[in-house]
Amino acid sequence: MRTTLDFTPLFRSSIGFDRMLNALEAASRGEIIDSWPPYDIAKLGEDDYRITMAVAGFGQDDLILTQEQNVLMVSGQKAGEENGQYLYHGIASRAFQRRFELADHVKVVNASLVNGLLMIDLKREIPEEMKPRKIEIATSGKATRSSPKLIEAEKPAA
Repeated sequence: MRTTLDFTPLFRSSIGFDRMLNALEAASRGEIIDSWPPYDIAKLGEDDYRITMAVAGFGQDDLILTQEQNVLMVSGQKAGEENGQYLYHGIASRAFQRRFELADHVKVVNASLVNGLLMIDLKREIPEEMKPRKIEIATSGKATRSSPKLIEAEKPAA
C-alpha cells in the first residue's frame, strides 16, 4: 500500500522552495519509471558530474540533447529501420526520451559519444555574487565615527 503525501501546507508557509516541493511531489507520485536506456550518474569532483548513457546502435545524428532552464532532455530516434527479417531481435532501437532535473547553476559543458556510450559532462558554476564572502569587522580604533548631526531648532521669535 502506497501513501500519498500532501505538500499543500508547505506551499502555504514557504517562499522560494517551489521547485523543491514540486520535485518532492513528483517523486512521491510513484509513476512508472522506464529504465531504458540504462545510465550512470557520477560525481567527479566537488562541482563536476558526468552522466553516462548506454545508447548502443544510436549514432551522433540519432541523438538530441537540449537544456532548458533546469532540465536536461536526452532523446534518441533511429533515422531508418533495417528491412531485414530477424530471427532474434535483442538490440533495442526504440525511440526514447530521458529527463534529468538539474540543480541551479548546473550547466552542460561537454557531450561525447564513444563506443556506444553517451557521456555528458556537467559543471556547477555558482555566480560570483552568490558565493560566500568574508566581511571584515572594524575594530574600535579603525572605525571612523562621524559626529552626530544636529538638527537646527527653531529660533525664538523676537
